[in-house]
Amino acid sequence: MKEFFLGHFFLLCLVLSIFCGGLQAKQSKGNALRVMSFNIRLGVANDGENRWDLRKDLVVKTIRDYNPDLLGLQEVFPMQEEYLRKNFPDYLYYGRSRLVNPKDGEACSVMFRKERFEAIKKSTFWLSENENEPGSKSWDSSLPRIANLVGLTDKQAVGKKLIFINTHFDHRGKKAREEAAKIIKNRVSTLEKGVGVVITGDFNSGEGSKPYQFLVGGNLIDTFRIAHPTRTEKESTFTAWKGRLIGNRIDWVLCSPNFRVLSAGINRTNDNGRYPSDHYPVTATLNYQ
Repeated sequence: MKEFFLGHFFLLCLVLSIFCGGLQAKQSKGNALRVMSFNIRLGVANDGENRWDLRKDLVVKTIRDYNPDLLGLQEVFPMQEEYLRKNFPDYLYYGRSRLVNPKDGEACSVMFRKERFEAIKKSTFWLSENENEPGSKSWDSSLPRIANLVGLTDKQAVGKKLIFINTHFDHRGKKAREEAAKIIKNRVSTLEKGVGVVITGDFNSGEGSKPYQFLVGGNLIDTFRIAHPTRTEKESTFTAWKGRLIGNRIDWVLCSPNFRVLSAGINRTNDNGRYPSDHYPVTATLNYQ
């Protein structure tokens, strides 16, 4: 009789373990956070056969196929914003131009799922010595540069809050890129303890560069390198419209260590050799620790 009850007791424990494990896995999967960073190439550029009107549907398809919860966009002009808003009605959009007029010129924007997130904060700061001055630039920056920030409550993961920052570093100013990295690192260091942080952007800097060294480590981790520990030569995130593989990984998804990196990658979507942008989008799937 003793053996009978012991056998049933262990069987019950096994069933409960499987059930709880399955429930935990289901919850874990349900709370996964899909992130994409995508430089969509300014729509006013003289790109010939790669101009915006000929590739805008492929941009939409690339985003839709990955189905991100958080999307950071760089080089967004007003007509591109309008097209994306129209094609992604399930997302909320926040972004403003880097210039004095918020609707004039190139923006660095974020999109996030309206059903999943509630926005509790929205702000823009300039990557300059005058962070709150619209249109400001410093050091050797060729253009004003910004970061757009949203504070979000994740309604799908009860009690979880996160800060999502999207940025685009200067393509010419070496000093400006270094100082921009310090500005963002400082912003992260002053955030509420325990809040999750996700940063996307075109950093115009390769792995190992000073901006990378300033940002990655401590409060921030490189999702791609966590998912792919061995560095290879074929990690370019710049397509040059030709499907380039060899080169620097200048587009990143970074996150705080209180996220677990489930996967990360460079999305090389193309339509028979035609690419949605001159940059590959980069992606990461995260989960709360």
